Amino acid sequence: MRFSRRVTIRQVATRAGVSEAAVSYALNGRSGVSEMTRAKVLAAARELGWAPNLAARSLGLSRANAIGLVLVRPPRVLIVDSYLTQMLSGVEAELNRNGMSLLLHLVDEVDDTVDVYRRWFAGRHVDGVIVTDVRSQDPRIDALVELGLPAAVIGGHTGPDTISSVDADAAGTAARVADYLRALGHRSFARVAGVAELLHTRQRDAAFADAVDRAGLDRHRVLHTNYSAVDGMRAMLDLMSGADPPTAVVFDNDVMAAAALKVVHDLGRSVPGDVSVIAWDDSDLCQITVPAITAVEQTPAHQAELTARALLRTLHTGEVSHTTLPPGTLHVRESTRPLRPRHP
Repeated sequence: MRFSRRVTIRQVATRAGVSEAAVSYALNGRSGVSEMTRAKVLAAARELGWAPNLAARSLGLSRANAIGLVLVRPPRVLIVDSYLTQMLSGVEAELNRNGMSLLLHLVDEVDDTVDVYRRWFAGRHVDGVIVTDVRSQDPRIDALVELGLPAAVIGGHTGPDTISSVDADAAGTAARVADYLRALGHRSFARVAGVAELLHTRQRDAAFADAVDRAGLDRHRVLHTNYSAVDGMRAMLDLMSGADPPTAVVFDNDVMAAAALKVVHDLGRSVPGDVSVIAWDDSDLCQITVPAITAVEQTPAHQAELTARALLRTLHTGEVSHTTLPPGTLHVRESTRPLRPRHP
């Protein structure tokens, strides 16, 4: 006996020549599409043999009053990662205002997330999910579209426009950092970045490369890490042990920037005397270190709050939105200063 794979909304959209959002509206009898578009979608659905996903439709009839969030992180990371704690507080704040609960799950690999989504969907445990740390080729996005499970992304994504997103302005923030370093007299600097496969890391890579060119800086080296203190220290040691170390280093998070201070001290050098340090993510940690670290305030709680709000709007009205926040605010502290000539 042969079994055919269930026809997806994406296939119907391709056949009809419309967006996946238009297909969703047309098939569910919602407003927002013209009668001509609705007719094209219904015709394409009939040609492909599309059948409604009854489990997905039942979610609209019996709400779980819960939103799911799966993090690809070891549990110990939650203790030291201020970005994650701020993000979770933003999600919780918006859900609490709307009488919704947050179902949080941690997994080791991104592929494990898809299995969790399928279990949640089959058991009607959540009404929708929030996605973070999107990869360039992310299996979670395709799985969510196939399941018909509403979602919103903290950050950007390259998937269909049926999934809302609230992104950060990497280009604007990188320009502020590069212009600030140039104003201090720095011409060569390095960036200790996060995980290379993450979409937002790639966005920052491209943004910094462009900002360096625009600011007229001479050299820009990037080292990718796993965001941990150990990786940050290893990267800083590599940079400062070279024949021509950078005069400034930008770290993609606060933990790595703080850990790098110890490396410089152990090498018998100083921050900012020998090298200036900037953290992309500001936190209390940046303010209590000695010296206090110049950092970019990214408002992750606000970004997460807006993402949760966008998801709830999708659940209630079917509306999908894509928002980009303003560039982060640079808080200047003691870890940066104007470049002084190095003596041989």
